[in-house]
Amino acid sequence: MLFKVLNQLCSLYVGSDNIDPRITPKLNEMYLQLRTPCSNRSVPLSEAQKLLEYPEFNATKRVVVFITGWMSSIQADYIEDMARAFHCRGNYNFLALNASNFVQTLYTWSAFNTDAVGAFVGKGIAKLSKKIPAKKIHLIGHSLGAHIAGKAGRHFQKLTGQTLARITGLDPANPCFNEGETLSGLHRGDAVFVDVIHSNPGVLGKSQPLGDVDFYPGGLAPIKPGCVIFSCSHSRAYEYFIETVFPGNERNFLAKRCNSLTSYNAGQCGGLEYPMGIATPTYLKGDYFLAVNAREPFGKNATRLTVNEKHSQCGRCSK
Repeated sequence: MLFKVLNQLCSLYVGSDNIDPRITPKLNEMYLQLRTPCSNRSVPLSEAQKLLEYPEFNATKRVVVFITGWMSSIQADYIEDMARAFHCRGNYNFLALNASNFVQTLYTWSAFNTDAVGAFVGKGIAKLSKKIPAKKIHLIGHSLGAHIAGKAGRHFQKLTGQTLARITGLDPANPCFNEGETLSGLHRGDAVFVDVIHSNPGVLGKSQPLGDVDFYPGGLAPIKPGCVIFSCSHSRAYEYFIETVFPGNERNFLAKRCNSLTSYNAGQCGGLEYPMGIATPTYLKGDYFLAVNAREPFGKNATRLTVNEKHSQCGRCSK
């Protein structure tokens, strides 16, 4: 029901020929937060280059920028989980975008803000790229954040003539992104490699392939194992991805190129298995299907130990 209402509102909004986000994104009200195991440091997105001055920021490491979805903020527990996973993995600077004022309003307004917010993110990352090569920058976005990441990648190309190494879309938002060219959202070409995990396809998340490679854990069913509501399945995308970031879990989710989960389960999909998540090969193309567990660890190829049991202290402050 909510999905239908959102799409109706989006259609009316587009049809009115008067697209007004009501809450206009302002560059000087957005921040990048550098997260380390022992501290968090924020800088205005317009002054992203100041991150390079912080001793906690290591310019020799890769940069991950995580962008939240609708009604989420950088205080969310799952962002701390993702930051800890990357800290545990090492060799990464983990940044979270604080743009919650512009993605926590009415959904339709938030959706129409994704282009403006994404352009600002692209501008901020362009400032970082003066010291950090584009080949070391990876954007990860959940829901509306995936579409913000796509726009950021395109705007970065426009500003610098370079292309970001990778964008990972975690169940890119569906409502409002079915209206032709009004909101283009995330798609292949926004980075050298675009990978997408669809966990609530056709409802809160897009079902159509968007990236170079699209993964369908649990198939095209909108409700994933262990969930009974759409929002739970929508969240599974970042839960699956976080699981893969912790060292030793890179091959927890093995998928095959296929056209349905039924064919996958019946052994009718030929070819090799490839990992979904942080270790997805950047040469991979096409649609991939895989089965998942109802509880953590979610990957069928995982050990019986949960992430917290395996990595209880990894990535935490040791002071």
